Amino acid sequence: MTKLLTLIGIAALCVAASATAAAGKGRPYVFRGELSSVNSTQLSMKVEGGNHAALRVLLGQSQDQNFTVGDGTEFLLWTKGVPKVVTPADLKPGDWIQVTVRAKGGASLADVESHQIGIVGDHVTEPNPPTQPLFLYVGTVAGPQSGGHIALHVTAGNVRALRTLVGQSADQTFTYGDETIFLLWQGKVPTVIDPSQLKAGDRITVRIRAPFHSSLSQIESTAARHVGDHEPGVAAVSTTS
Repeated sequence: MTKLLTLIGIAALCVAASATAAAGKGRPYVFRGELSSVNSTQLSMKVEGGNHAALRVLLGQSQDQNFTVGDGTEFLLWTKGVPKVVTPADLKPGDWIQVTVRAKGGASLADVESHQIGIVGDHVTEPNPPTQPLFLYVGTVAGPQSGGHIALHVTAGNVRALRTLVGQSADQTFTYGDETIFLLWQGKVPTVIDPSQLKAGDRITVRIRAPFHSSLSQIESTAARHVGDHEPGVAAVSTTS
């Protein structure tokens, strides 16, 4: 039965993918996050991540974005790994969704948002929820970062993170990947940025999910899920406490 359900799910995806391809060609821009609202013409969401192309067009933009819904938009509601074609009315605010839009390579955010969505996948809850503990490191950087690494002078963190630093230097290097989202907080408004936009002395938060007994080197080799610049309201313990 499980194998049959899997095959049914794959078949449904193939049909949806064909519909998307027919609706328009181009590069896929994949946005993931929480649904704010949706109707027959527009979908609003809070973007929490996405593929590299999507995060690039979001640079300098808010997490809160609006996308175009059209006749060719397919809505899929996932239940126990099986997708079902639904209508916008079946989606609920707060659901974890994945939005795929096809547009030309190098398109602007406005261009991407003007193209109708190909597929909206509603997973209700995050498909890969945080089942592993959070290692939170807080510190400062000496300037812009690049090459998939963040050189952080650690000044605080959660207790789990600080335990990994016992007997270690406060200067550590963490990893980021194509799907790591960087956010600059100005007041309560987060804007998506590139690691090259970090500035010397900026207060940075690095969130990494890893197995409980991971060593510091294992944690540092795991791509961060989220990097915040001047993020407000972070509960952390100082390394000097």
